[in-house]
Amino acid sequence: MLGIRISGLLFRLDRRCQRCHLPVPFRQGLPQFVYQRLCGLQIPAGLGGVRSGRAALLGILVALVLLAGCAGASPSSRGSTDRSAQLATAVAVMDDGYRLPLRRWGEAREARGVVLALHGFNEYAGTFAPLGTYLAARGFLVYACDQRGFGATAGRGHWAGEDRMMADLRAVAALLHQRHPRLPLYLLGESMGGAVVMAAGTTTDVAGVVLIAPAVWSRDTMPAVQRLALAIAASTVPWLEVTGKGIRRPPTDNRPMLRALAADPQVIKATRIKALWGVTNLMDRARAAAPHLPRPALVLYGEHDRIVPRKAFCATLDDLPASAPDLRLVLYARGWHMLTRDLQGERALADIAAWLANPAAPLPSGEETACGSQRLRGFCAVTGDANAGRPNLVGARAPEPLRSRASPLPAVVEGF
Repeated sequence: MLGIRISGLLFRLDRRCQRCHLPVPFRQGLPQFVYQRLCGLQIPAGLGGVRSGRAALLGILVALVLLAGCAGASPSSRGSTDRSAQLATAVAVMDDGYRLPLRRWGEAREARGVVLALHGFNEYAGTFAPLGTYLAARGFLVYACDQRGFGATAGRGHWAGEDRMMADLRAVAALLHQRHPRLPLYLLGESMGGAVVMAAGTTTDVAGVVLIAPAVWSRDTMPAVQRLALAIAASTVPWLEVTGKGIRRPPTDNRPMLRALAADPQVIKATRIKALWGVTNLMDRARAAAPHLPRPALVLYGEHDRIVPRKAFCATLDDLPASAPDLRLVLYARGWHMLTRDLQGERALADIAAWLANPAAPLPSGEETACGSQRLRGFCAVTGDANAGRPNLVGARAPEPLRSRASPLPAVVEGF
């Protein structure tokens, strides 16, 4: 009798979860009879008369897990796309009416180039103030917008979807090219922003791209336990928010800047599991797009980066076209994840400004590293999580809201 009730519950769950879209790794871990039932296939003969208490208990547990997953899932909302994207005062309005707050540094009449900057995970356009001010003083017009779900946008904290974020990038880039048709347009992405630039691929009328510690921690470079934990959490509690407590794994050695981020209300401090699942999907797509990276390109990475693991970054380098003369890599010996805001941040800023002025010119830091060089081979030859094993140059703990949680899930830190 209990087995019959479980079967009936699964039938109701089937109807309720038609739009749940459980991730494949989780579905593959379901008992076969549950997966068949949820797929609408015929229940194996005899299931309705299950008498095993263990099987009945398993069915109840699976049903509760599925209920939790479907209760936490929220369908993505899409507005009408029957309008054109446009630039307004301090905002970019997308084709569905969604508004992306927009910031600008520099004056158009004095500019020799335009830079569109995309921020990292849980941050917003305002965190580019040091970079924007620096480049504006050297003749560049810098724009940065809050990406969907971040900063001051509607639905803050909710993942908007990788395709939509890439579409926003293409739309804003096109709008800026229309506004400044005679100036070269460059894309600059930091961490998650770099992943968006990579995944979006070739964008019309872009003169080059700059990637600052791009988020390329794809699933094939993650530990199996981490992948499984994330898949289960995304399937069962996508609404759950996690914060950065526990492990001292700071994204930078600049403690005052970290304190400022911790106090900044525009920086997200608690991250939904669904957003972690989404940014992981984005990193997968960025890694897959690496062979087709638009060029010329400048790629920056720090040897002390504890957010994007060395293994993941080096695996991405292997996918890049090694013989391309217009692909340049800078490996900072004292660099962390937030390269332009580290204590040595001006070195990275100077390299970016020099490259924007002339993509073939020598870089002032002197830390450019050729693909296939002995230094790079030695750096990438270190196995394991070499970044995490490095001494903590910060010394004491990073501000509590910015520390990552002791969890098999990806680190939850601003700037990812």
